[in-house]
Amino acid sequence: MPILRLAWMSLLNRRLTGGLTLVSIALSVMLLIGVERLRVDARESFANTISGTDLIVGARSGGVQLLLYSVFRIGNATNNMSWKSYLDIASMPSVAWTIPLSLGDSHRGYRVLGTNPDYFTHYRFSRDRGLTFTQGQAFDDLFQTVLGAEVAEALGYQLDDAIVIAHGANDVGYARHEDKPFQVVGIMEHTGTPVDRTVHVSLEAIEAIHIDWQSGAPIPGLSISAERARKFDLTPQAITAALIGLKSRIATFKVQRAVNGYTEEPLSAILPGVALSELWGIIGIAENALPIVSAFVVLFGLLGMLIALLTSLNERRREMAILRSVGARPSHIFTLVMGEAAALTLAGIGLGLTLLYGLLLLAQPIVESRYGIHIALSGPTRHEGLLLGIVLLTGLVVGMLPSYRAYKQSLADGLSIRV
Repeated sequence: MPILRLAWMSLLNRRLTGGLTLVSIALSVMLLIGVERLRVDARESFANTISGTDLIVGARSGGVQLLLYSVFRIGNATNNMSWKSYLDIASMPSVAWTIPLSLGDSHRGYRVLGTNPDYFTHYRFSRDRGLTFTQGQAFDDLFQTVLGAEVAEALGYQLDDAIVIAHGANDVGYARHEDKPFQVVGIMEHTGTPVDRTVHVSLEAIEAIHIDWQSGAPIPGLSISAERARKFDLTPQAITAALIGLKSRIATFKVQRAVNGYTEEPLSAILPGVALSELWGIIGIAENALPIVSAFVVLFGLLGMLIALLTSLNERRREMAILRSVGARPSHIFTLVMGEAAALTLAGIGLGLTLLYGLLLLAQPIVESRYGIHIALSGPTRHEGLLLGIVLLTGLVVGMLPSYRAYKQSLADGLSIRV
């Protein structure tokens, strides 16, 4: 204990160098644990991009492809599913609710989604969170639209503004449905999901704006106004996909087999969680590099401690000699320097965790609302504890080199004067 107390007093005497080394280790630990927690929570939040949905049904295709265009609005469907097929699936005894999705149009680079009011009731994300509005409400008229948070912010839209939807992904003049503008009646809160980048309209509105179009182009000589379009039967003929919620998850595989074996047309039913895992396996490869980068940062921080201790040994040769002259053994000198390395490493870990939790406390609501990533404020996990143990062990190993050099210094060498 006297040796450890002496090590602490020695660090206080060199508070500037020790403080800089301490801050370096603390920042390295903060980055290591922060990146690890963000990596784990980002993966979990990605898996919760859509939650509470038991099945996604669409035309026969691969699971990842169906997930990409139905949830992430990326790419296009190989084919549509008929409205009759959708109604057949919705009427299955095990089905509790359904959300039809119709994609294909866009607005200034953002995808337009045709759906019904059940979308705002049953869509869930990030641990069963529902959709909420910052302004307005869900659409209840034919030519009304609800904007995702990113769409409204990026394009500067407010309630009651008018927007024009374009046919297809290219928002160019000849493809715009300028004769049927939409009124903004709702703006949703940030979710950190593709919902933020989506313009929402009703399924009937998708039919209405295409009532005088055929094969992706206006029918020559035919123009039907917005008011006239209201008088037509706007029941959709086909949709892109559907989200399915079941009364009991026990029936998931039974309903999936029934959909995959549907005889009226080829359909696919996928489990969102499984498809999300497959997709993360493709796009999440880069995450493996993050812990490696963080580990190198920690290593450089500990190397800074090594350099500081080695540099200070030449300045402390006389101090070591005096300690030897008053009875300190070489093992005491070794323990003294090792104590300094251990104290710096432990204090760096403690300060790093304190800085990390302070930063998480400030950033958590912003990150969750903007990016949909829920960062846990719980204590270190088992894996994080293992990482901290490795940092401490590495710090002790790094401290052995200057400790050994101090151990080898003799009393005569410490008291001699070099010319």
